[in-house]
Amino acid sequence: MSPTVPTGELAEFGYRQELRRSLGGFSAFAAGFSFVSILTTVFQLFGFGYSFGGTLFFWTWPVVLAGQLMVALNFAELAARYPLAGSVYQWAKQLTRGFRGWLAGWMMLIGCVVALAAAAIALQVVLPSVWGGFQLVGGDPSITSATGATNAVLLGTMLLVFTTAVNAISVRLMARINDLGVAAELAGVVVLTVGLVTFAVRGPRIVVQDIPGVTGASGTGFGALLASALAAAYVLYGFDTAASVSEETKNARRAAPRAVLRALLISGLGGLVVVLLALMAAPSLTDGQLATYGLPYVITSVFGDPFGRIFLADVAIAVVVCTLTIQTGTIRLLYSMARDGALPFSDRLSKVNPRTGTPIAPAISSGALAIALLLLNLGNSTLFASLTATSVVVVYLAYLLVTTPLLGKRLRRGLPEAKPGWFSLGRWALPVNVAAVAYGLAMIVNIAWPRSEVYDRAGTGSVWMLVFPLEFVAAALLAGWLCWRRLRATRPAITILPEGALP
Repeated sequence: MSPTVPTGELAEFGYRQELRRSLGGFSAFAAGFSFVSILTTVFQLFGFGYSFGGTLFFWTWPVVLAGQLMVALNFAELAARYPLAGSVYQWAKQLTRGFRGWLAGWMMLIGCVVALAAAAIALQVVLPSVWGGFQLVGGDPSITSATGATNAVLLGTMLLVFTTAVNAISVRLMARINDLGVAAELAGVVVLTVGLVTFAVRGPRIVVQDIPGVTGASGTGFGALLASALAAAYVLYGFDTAASVSEETKNARRAAPRAVLRALLISGLGGLVVVLLALMAAPSLTDGQLATYGLPYVITSVFGDPFGRIFLADVAIAVVVCTLTIQTGTIRLLYSMARDGALPFSDRLSKVNPRTGTPIAPAISSGALAIALLLLNLGNSTLFASLTATSVVVVYLAYLLVTTPLLGKRLRRGLPEAKPGWFSLGRWALPVNVAAVAYGLAMIVNIAWPRSEVYDRAGTGSVWMLVFPLEFVAAALLAGWLCWRRLRATRPAITILPEGALP
C-alpha cells in the first residue's frame, strides 16, 4: 500500500490499493475538465445547436448548467463518502443493492463507450479545416455528409489506437499529456475569448432579440429550441470522471469533490462565454454558414487563414486529450466493475499490470469497442447526431440511477453523516437532490424525443431511425439483464450482491 494512503481508506470498502496513488488535485480536475472539453464539444455541437435554435440556443446553456450543477453537488457528496474508482457504479452500488445498483455501472459503461466514439469523430470537425489533406477519402468534409462521416470514422479509429496505447503504457504519461492538454485548452479558450471580443460585430443583445417570438433559425419555434439543448447537454457531462480517478488521487476525500465541481463550473461558464462571443463575432447570422460549419467558420473568418488554422490545431489537441480522458474514465469503470466480478471476463479485466500500474485489458477492450461502434456506422451521414444524442440519453440515465436512490436514502434518513472536512450540502441536500432527479428525467425525454431533423437527416421516413436512442437503450437494458442473470448463475458470491436473489 502506498505510504501516502491511510491504511483503512480502501480496506473499509473491501479493496486493496492496486492503482498507483500519484495524481494531485489539478490532475483530478483535469480528468473531469478534459472529459467535458469545451473546445472539443462546443466546436462539435455549435453548428447543430444554432441550426435548431438560432441565437436563442444560447439560453439552453444556463438551463443545462444549472441542472447539471444540481447533479454535480450530489456527486460531490458521494465522492467524499465513497472515493472509489468507477464513481457512478460505486455510488449506485452503495445506495441500492441488486440489479438496480449494477445497472448504473452497466449503463454508464455503455454510455462511456458511445461517448468515446463520439469524441473521436470530432477530429473531422477541425482537421480538414486545418489542412485539406486530412480529408483522406475526398469529397465533402462536412460531418453530416457520407464522405465526411466516412473520413470521421478513419480519423477517429487512428485516434483511438493512440489513446489506447497511452492508457495502457502509463498512468503518469496519461496524466502528463492530459495536464498539458488542459493547459493548452485553457490558453486556447483565453485566446479565443480575446479574439472574439476584439472582432465582435454586434452586441450581446443578439441573444435576447428573438425571445418574444420564441423562434430560432429553423423557424420551428419552442420545439426547435428544446432540440438545440442537445448541444449543451452533450458538452456538460462527464465531470464525474474527476472522481473516477479517486483511487489514484492523493487525499481523494477532499480533492475529488472540489475537482468534480470545478470541472463542471469552469467548463460550463467557459462554454457559455464562447457561445455568446461567437454569436457576437460571426460575420453573418443568416447566410447559412454558421449552421453548416459552426465555430470553425467563425474562427477562420475572425482570425484569418494562418492564425485561424493554428487555433484549430489547438482545438485538435483538445479533441485528442478529450478522447484520451474519456477512455481513462471508461477504463476505471471497467476495472472497478471487474474486480467485483460484475462483468464477463472479470478475471482478465480486473488485473493491473505490475510494471505499468495500468489495467491493460480494459484499455484494449474499451478502444476496440469504440472502434467497432465507429466501423458499424461507416458512411452513415446520421452518425454524428445519433451518437451524440444516444450518449447523452444513456449517461443521463446512469446519473439518474444514482440520484434517484440517493433521494430515497435521504428521505429514509439512511445516508451516512458526513465527517468533519467532507463536502456536505447540509439542509440543502433534499431540495438539490429533488432538482437533480427532475432535471435528469426532463432532459432524457427531451433528447430522446423522435425528431426527424436529428435522427433521420436523410429523410427516409423510417420510424426505426426516429427512435434510435430508445432502441439503443432498450437493447442495452436487455443485454444488461441477460448479462446480470448469467453473472448471478456463474458468480453467486458476486461482490455487489451479498444479500439476495435476482430482483
